[in-house]
Amino acid sequence: MSRLATLSRHPRRTLATLATALAAVGVTVASGADFTAASANPSNVFSTGTLAMSNSADNTALFTASGLRPGDTAPDGIVDIANTGSLASAFTLTRGTPNDSDAANPLSGKLNVVLVDCGTWSGGSAPACDDADDVTKYTGTLADMGQTGHPIASLGSFAGGEKHRYRFRVTLDPSTNNNFQGDSSTVAFAWNA
Repeated sequence: MSRLATLSRHPRRTLATLATALAAVGVTVASGADFTAASANPSNVFSTGTLAMSNSADNTALFTASGLRPGDTAPDGIVDIANTGSLASAFTLTRGTPNDSDAANPLSGKLNVVLVDCGTWSGGSAPACDDADDVTKYTGTLADMGQTGHPIASLGSFAGGEKHRYRFRVTLDPSTNNNFQGDSSTVAFAWNA
């Protein structure tokens, strides 16, 4: 007798055998489960910083000098530049094109400029200029300032909240002759971050 005939004559035995086989398969499949674990990091926050600048002489001339004679020095121009934001940034100074009253004899070529970084501070009194810690950022004529070969040096990176005091000193070159009598020159400076 064939196996199928035997299975069909004894249906209960066949079902019992089939149920046992299915239970064995189920136990085998269930025993192959993996271990798992989970962890979460909720409420991740991202925000931007700020970059802002303050200028103690904002929209005001740093110095005005009239009646200069060859060799005279104008009163110093002092300005405090601060990074009032939270981000560090590189600060620079640029100058606009000098506006000379006599294009044939531009006075800006006879105005000798020395720009000094007097130092940093936060709160309290500002640093004094003319001490050993001062760093000269530019020496040359107003006409050459910022031009090829006479760049205005980078002012460096200012951390958030960092302030620097700068002093401009301008002297009319002693070699200035009569061709410059009665002349004038104006220029704008821009601080950038």
